[in-house]
Amino acid sequence: MKRRTFQLSLAAAAIGFSTSALAQAKWDLATAYPATNFHTVNISQFAADVDKASGGKLKITVHANAALFKAPEIKRAVQGGQAQAGEILLVNYQNEWQVFGADGLPFLADSYDEAAKLWKVQRPVLEKKLAEQGMMVLFAVPWPPQGIYSKKPLNSAADLKGIKWRAYSPATARIAELVGAQPVTVQAAEVSQAFATGVAESMMSSGSTGADAKLYEHVKYWYDTQAWLPKDALLVNKKAFEALDKPTQDAVMKAAATAETRGWEASKKANGESLDKLKAGGMQILPAPAPLKADMKQVGDTMLKEWLAKAGPEGQALVDAFRK
Repeated sequence: MKRRTFQLSLAAAAIGFSTSALAQAKWDLATAYPATNFHTVNISQFAADVDKASGGKLKITVHANAALFKAPEIKRAVQGGQAQAGEILLVNYQNEWQVFGADGLPFLADSYDEAAKLWKVQRPVLEKKLAEQGMMVLFAVPWPPQGIYSKKPLNSAADLKGIKWRAYSPATARIAELVGAQPVTVQAAEVSQAFATGVAESMMSSGSTGADAKLYEHVKYWYDTQAWLPKDALLVNKKAFEALDKPTQDAVMKAAATAETRGWEASKKANGESLDKLKAGGMQILPAPAPLKADMKQVGDTMLKEWLAKAGPEGQALVDAFRK
C-alpha cells in the first residue's frame, strides 16, 4: 500500500511539474550592444521586471553584443520567430520603409524633447506597419545626440572630403556622399577595430558609442552637432506575445512602459557620462564650428527633401504632425 501511495505521489508531482513547465514561457532577446551599454542594462532590467511581475511565468534571456544575431539580422529573426524579441536601431531599416528612418533625419528632432515629440507621432504609424509583419513594438529609447568623430580637426564639411566615414545606416551613408566622404559599413561591435586599423577615420555617432569602443585611444576630436537622436526599439514576435496569458501580457506591457521612461533618463545620463569618459581619455569635446554647422544644416535640408519624396504622403503627414 505504501509503495502504491508513493507511486501516486510521484505521478502527481510529475503532473504538477509538467503543468508548471507548460505555464512557463521562455523568450530569447537579441541585442547588438555590449552588456554594459545603457540600452542593454535597461533591457536586462526589463527582463528582470517581467520575471518578477509574472511570478516567473515568463523568463527572458538577454543575448548581448550580437551574440545571438548580428544587428542587421535581428528584425528578421524576431519576425520569423527565431528570437521572440529583439532590439533594433530603427534607422537601419529605412530602405525597407522610409518611416523607419524618420529619427535619423539630420536636425529634424535635435533634442530629447523634440525626439519625444517625434516618437509620439511615429509610434502609431510604426505599430501598424509592424503588426502587418507579425510584430509589436514594446518600447523605444533614443541614443544621445549625434556628433562627429574625427581623427583630424574639422572647420567645415570640406574637411571631410575623401575621409573614410563609418556608415551604419542609409542616412549616415547619404551624409558621406553629400560631404564627399568615403562611406565604409562598420557594425557597432567592430567600431574600435575599424578606427584602430584605419578602416574608418570619422563617423557621426553618440558619445556612448565612442565611450563603449574606447575611441579616445584612436580619435582626437568629437564635434557636438546635436544632429539627431536615433532610437532603438524593442520588438516582439506577435504570436509569442499572444501565446501568453492575459496577466503575463499585462506584466510585459507594464514593464515595457517603465523601461521606456527609465531608458530615456538613462540616455540623458549616459550622454554626460560618456562625454566625460571621452574627455578623460584625452579626446577633445568641441562645439561644431559655425561653417561646419551651416554645412551640416544644408545636408539635413537636402536629406529631408529626399526623404519626403520617397516617403510620400505618409512621410509628409508624419512631419506635419511633428511640426504642429
